[in-house]
Amino acid sequence: MEKQQSYRLPAPPWDDRGQKLMVLGAYRFPHGDAMSNRLLHLALSATPEGATTLVVNDWPADGSRPDSTPDLPPDVRLITLASGSSGRFGRWLRQRTRPLRVLAALRRAGIRTDQLTGAYLPLGLWTLTTWAVLRVALRCPLTVDVVERHDPEQFPYGRLTPYFIRHRWSAFIAGRTADRVIAISETLERHFLRRGRRTMVVPPQVDCAAYDDPAPLSLRDGLRLLYAGSAGPKDLLGVVLAGIRLLPPDDRARVRLVIAGISRDQATDVSDLDEPALAELGDQVTFLGRLPRRRVLEELACAHFSVLVRPLAQYAQAGFPSKVPESLAAGCPVLLNHTSDLARHIVDGREGIVLAGPGAEDVRDGLARALTLDDTQWQRMSRYARERARSFDYRSWRSAVSGFVTGADRGAGATNCANAVSSPGSRR
Repeated sequence: MEKQQSYRLPAPPWDDRGQKLMVLGAYRFPHGDAMSNRLLHLALSATPEGATTLVVNDWPADGSRPDSTPDLPPDVRLITLASGSSGRFGRWLRQRTRPLRVLAALRRAGIRTDQLTGAYLPLGLWTLTTWAVLRVALRCPLTVDVVERHDPEQFPYGRLTPYFIRHRWSAFIAGRTADRVIAISETLERHFLRRGRRTMVVPPQVDCAAYDDPAPLSLRDGLRLLYAGSAGPKDLLGVVLAGIRLLPPDDRARVRLVIAGISRDQATDVSDLDEPALAELGDQVTFLGRLPRRRVLEELACAHFSVLVRPLAQYAQAGFPSKVPESLAAGCPVLLNHTSDLARHIVDGREGIVLAGPGAEDVRDGLARALTLDDTQWQRMSRYARERARSFDYRSWRSAVSGFVTGADRGAGATNCANAVSSPGSRR
């Protein structure tokens, strides 16, 4: 039998009083990647005062190891399942038996399924088997969290790509079986509302208290840009470099771009960057590779702008870049083009500089504007960014999200925060 590893901080007793929620994940939780952060902040926002949320995380078989003392608040209890075999058959078996292993973990932890008032899991774990087993065993509302909708054009074999098929199949069955859907964007909200699902829009969330004050060097010393992420085809890093190269020589020499998340050796393989552009800019582009979360926050505190350029494709409209709320919370304005619901949150000249489009000339024009700022003007934009970030803080979503996943609300809805300091609300 698979050995269970359980890591937890002191938590309130798991008794029969109050709400008890269960979250299912399969990530390097709690701070391993963007999906881990999404899972953590949803767990925090779904936990009302006096309640407890149990996170059952099936640790990925990628060679990594969980932290035996994860930094979690006392109202979140964590059970981490051992990663098991990393072979192809072992992974296949673990995935197929995941709901049974979760129920076994609950029994070993002394948790009765009738204590749970709600459960949710990401779309990537939503299968017919998982839904059927949890539906019978838990007898509480099951909510699916959907953060993306892929397009065939993103994959080399289009609609025949196995990952694409699995993704669309999961979305298909979730749209017909989930009691409720948490969608990351209004585009996804409309998709699931058309299928009769109760849907709430919850963008990426942050913990504003976890960010230090920004402290970049003076703009007189140059403009420091930061891209933090895994890049790939969804983010147009090559366009950013092309925009820098289009600047007049004196302006171009004042721009520095720091790329965190990929190494110099990986650049041309995992992104749209090309060798001639990198060679031309030389040491103006710095690669930091994969960084722990603490280092990413330090880099955000040192940057004048985080940069994000995405194509006007359907998948970009369906998603919502978690980089944006994190940058705002760090007081780092953003330089980006509007995709997804970003126009609701980023006003040109206030929280950042909005590009006219995803082209190199658009990036050049945005950088030219950024280079005209003085320190006082930048500091004002930084303050506006932190104000806007409060609408992404998980605490402001607690009432709406907890009521939604437990079924305590009275109807379907979508939640948005169009204004910087507005509180989440629901609508039909």
